[in-house]
Amino acid sequence: MRTFPAAFGLTSGQLEQAIRLAGMAPSLHNSQPWRFRILPHLIELHADPGRRLPAADPEDRELRLACGAALFNLRLALEHADIRPVVSLLPHLGASTALAEVRSGGRAHPRPEDTQLYEAITERHSHRNPFRDTPVSIENRHLLVNAAHEEHALLREVQAGERGALEGLVHRANRAQMANARFREELAAWVGRADDTTEGVPASLAGPKPEPQDQWVHRDFTAGPTSRSPGTEFESHPLLVVLCSQHDSREADLRAGQALQRLWLTATARGLVASMLSQVIEVPETCEELRRLLGGSVTPQALLRIGHGAPSAATPRRDAGDMLVNGAIEASEP
Repeated sequence: MRTFPAAFGLTSGQLEQAIRLAGMAPSLHNSQPWRFRILPHLIELHADPGRRLPAADPEDRELRLACGAALFNLRLALEHADIRPVVSLLPHLGASTALAEVRSGGRAHPRPEDTQLYEAITERHSHRNPFRDTPVSIENRHLLVNAAHEEHALLREVQAGERGALEGLVHRANRAQMANARFREELAAWVGRADDTTEGVPASLAGPKPEPQDQWVHRDFTAGPTSRSPGTEFESHPLLVVLCSQHDSREADLRAGQALQRLWLTATARGLVASMLSQVIEVPETCEELRRLLGGSVTPQALLRIGHGAPSAATPRRDAGDMLVNGAIEASEP
């Protein structure tokens, strides 16, 4: 077991808790592609090149999105420990894998709503099961839009007249990926794992196997031919939202990841559940068509379905010590 160093005047136990909570962010296939380096007056966030998913995410955009989400959790955890985090993205003098540096800006005074988000970190997870037939209230929709805006991102609700075109894009993207042998091999390596795994998606948490009649294709995490039980039909009209950034850049990806986590935790705190439909953004052709569907002036970063669902379990996570980097950082491209 690694010993956690102290930083910002916090104990090693407080730092271990902060890193543990940071590591509860969402990531593609639950790959958890982040590492942290703790120095006395600095915490560095690094990409983990060994957890790249080159078939699904060749440009590492979703890796940066996930690391941005982990960074937001870290911000909340430090604020809860009375440290005001000051964040620098893509530090110029950092190692090639460095995505952010976090320093102390003095004592924090967390807002009540941020305390609610902190408390939601351990409750948030991807909901791979069908939703209940209960619409998301207008009040909650406004809160989600405001959450994205607070992190300098845009949240665009998919309108009724856009659903047909979007559904076609999602199915096309799913077919394109499943026709790619490299993608299928990479997916199989991360899904359908045993229950004692600390990464990837265990078979017991995979959710129902998607079937042709499902309007919104959900990635098949079952890793097998098992059929789903009766009464597990996916909803036809979920709330669908696209998280967008104003620019297409590495920094925009990191900011979008923080926005993704703020809006997802906001949803969780309001009793909502969510999951991502990543295929349409991972395939360049369908992502470009989605961008045009949204007006052509923004960059789509994530497509989410949001609603009300029965309780379900979260995917497992690595120990906090496994996410630490000690010593020098390898000169690897993120």
